[in-house]
Amino acid sequence: MDQDLSVITGERRQLINVAYRLLGSLADAEDVVQETYARWYAMPAEQREAVVSPGGWLTTVASRICLNQLGSARARRERYVGEWLPEPLPEHREGPEGAAADPADRITLDESVNMAFLVVLESMTPAERVAFILHDVFQYPFAEVAAVVGRSAAACRQLATSARRRIRAAQAPVPPTGVQAGIVREFKRAWEAKDVRSLMDLLDPEATVIADGGGLVGALLEPLTGSEWIARAYADSARLIAGRTLRECTVSGLPGLVVQQDGVTDTVIAFRIAGERITHIWAVRNPEKLRPWQG
Repeated sequence: MDQDLSVITGERRQLINVAYRLLGSLADAEDVVQETYARWYAMPAEQREAVVSPGGWLTTVASRICLNQLGSARARRERYVGEWLPEPLPEHREGPEGAAADPADRITLDESVNMAFLVVLESMTPAERVAFILHDVFQYPFAEVAAVVGRSAAACRQLATSARRRIRAAQAPVPPTGVQAGIVREFKRAWEAKDVRSLMDLLDPEATVIADGGGLVGALLEPLTGSEWIARAYADSARLIAGRTLRECTVSGLPGLVVQQDGVTDTVIAFRIAGERITHIWAVRNPEKLRPWQG
């Protein structure tokens, strides 16, 4: 029992971090971790005691569960209403005596959780995503990755290489966080002022907006592209945020915006900024994806 307790307290954060990056969903990551521990406790005590590295065993099992879920995710998302986006993460909040107050607080906020990065991960095959995340993000050797993916270490190396190409192809020079925060602040000001010209000046000419309402709340069903179209759409929607609080915050580790009404978050907005222009806006409105933002 002492060993089991140590496994739970010592590995849970790592498992949540791995599963969230593999699935892009905090709720799904929590389910994967629960299933992983259920499998651990389902083993006879003598089998658990024979496991040389409980942490490695748990990570392998959790990653395999994620791999299976990724294989069926495409079919599920074909039935999803509108565009599907990863769940955005809020800033860390500490509970009593520094304990994590929410599962989201167990996620380490770095470049591998920002919305732009997670969106690129969605374009990968399940095997590419698992190989890349385990090796490049969490530094697992390819021999261990191979045990998860069910392919040779050499094949997993090729999968990770292919994934890296996708990441590089989607990358662009990113300004410092302080510069990004200033651009987001100007976007907020121009949106509230219904200033179409200022909004256009902040947007790349080929900028894109993607919204995720999940069919539960109103949201764009298809991407909107073009600085003028986007600027006019936001200026027109300014009346909808009247009476709401629009505040700057950290969204998945980068400057973003949150829309609240009576203290309840109804929209979380993430940005991708290249140079000094906004190239992508991701607006998550699906309330099931905003639970960590409440309270």
